[in-house]
Amino acid sequence: MHVVVIGAGEVGTSIAASLASDHEVVVVDVDPDRADQLKYELDVLTIAGDGTTSEIQTAADVGRADMVIACTDNDQTNLVACGAAKTLGDAFTIARVKSTEYLRTWEGDEGAFGVDFMVCTDLLTAENIVRVIGLPAAIDVDPFASGLVQMAEFEIAEGSPVAGQTVSEADRFESLTFVGLFRDGEMTIPRGDTDIAVGDRAVVIGSPESVQSFATDVAPEATPGRADEIVVVGGSEIGYQTARLLEERDFKPRLIERDADRARWLAENLPNTVVMEHDATDTEFLSREHVDDADILVTALRSDEKNLLVSVLAKRLGVNRVIAVVDSPDYVTVFEEIGIDIAINPRTVTAEEITRFTYESVAENIAVLENDQAEVLELELTEGCGLTGRPISDIVAESDARFVIGAITRDHKLVTPRGDTVLQAGDHVILLVDSDSVGKIASMA
Repeated sequence: MHVVVIGAGEVGTSIAASLASDHEVVVVDVDPDRADQLKYELDVLTIAGDGTTSEIQTAADVGRADMVIACTDNDQTNLVACGAAKTLGDAFTIARVKSTEYLRTWEGDEGAFGVDFMVCTDLLTAENIVRVIGLPAAIDVDPFASGLVQMAEFEIAEGSPVAGQTVSEADRFESLTFVGLFRDGEMTIPRGDTDIAVGDRAVVIGSPESVQSFATDVAPEATPGRADEIVVVGGSEIGYQTARLLEERDFKPRLIERDADRARWLAENLPNTVVMEHDATDTEFLSREHVDDADILVTALRSDEKNLLVSVLAKRLGVNRVIAVVDSPDYVTVFEEIGIDIAINPRTVTAEEITRFTYESVAENIAVLENDQAEVLELELTEGCGLTGRPISDIVAESDARFVIGAITRDHKLVTPRGDTVLQAGDHVILLVDSDSVGKIASMA
């Protein structure tokens, strides 16, 4: 495809990097220095200028583009860029927005603003938070095959019962497959005799029930089945959407918001959430309200520095698990290194969602792991493709691609993959693939 990416920030750069190897990518950014830098970092054409203007879009050859992705930090710029692209050609347009108001308008009339697909950063981030809350021991969770299959990533902490075991010893569940181990920044395709060490990040694929059971094995004290006591700090749009989604799942969270008007609005719009108007950095208030009793605390303030402060205070008070929203990707490692359990970066979440969508012609679903070292793909197999009619062991032996099949769904039922399992047309196959091997697997499917 000919793809035009407007905006070379964290989101645009990540998308361009994911697409550059298989597509003709043009990146547009208003900052000439950034455009010039990206030209040398990635194998893409870059253009410096305002991506909303017909002059710059013509220079980027938007008229013959298959896809235009507008992902600057400004909602209005992205919407105008998509509208302008529609006047020049028939590209499929994707807009990144933060405002859920724009999303609601677009959902009421898909195609509004000249946008074919809209990605709402704040809502996506909240959905990501709620998925992790549903599986407290995990640092990443993604559903596949209409919810029949779950992919989850766990960090093996000091004292975890599975630390020191081999994969075969830790894998005690019929419908679960170990598909990857990340150690010291490197990915390993695990075998039965592979040792699991403290600090490893283990990726498993299986039924939601087996993944939940494995979570209990990994961190029994952190997986109470469901977190009954959840505190959300910050009534930002992400904080509000997180509380709203938790209410939909029959949780009754507490939410702390400093601004009186915003707190009142939140209380009126979140009937099953206790909204407290106060400064969440006040340790006396946190102790008085027994925030230390929380199973999970989510920091969703508008400042990374304040989120960091509240996260540290919560851990010192004894909160079991802290999830922090971190706007700057450079701070994610800082949060994790000082002991914050999970740091979620909205820009990374957005880039993954847009990349996921651009792969729809190849995969039904996709999740990106560990800074794009590996991807989990869901493929629907067609008659006569390179993956059908042969046992999995033969496919693995004959291919030089690095991949592991984690689960299969057939006629809406889960099939646990084994070496002698023969794949059939119509199967949905969920597999972990080294990022460099995605093209090879896609060509086989």
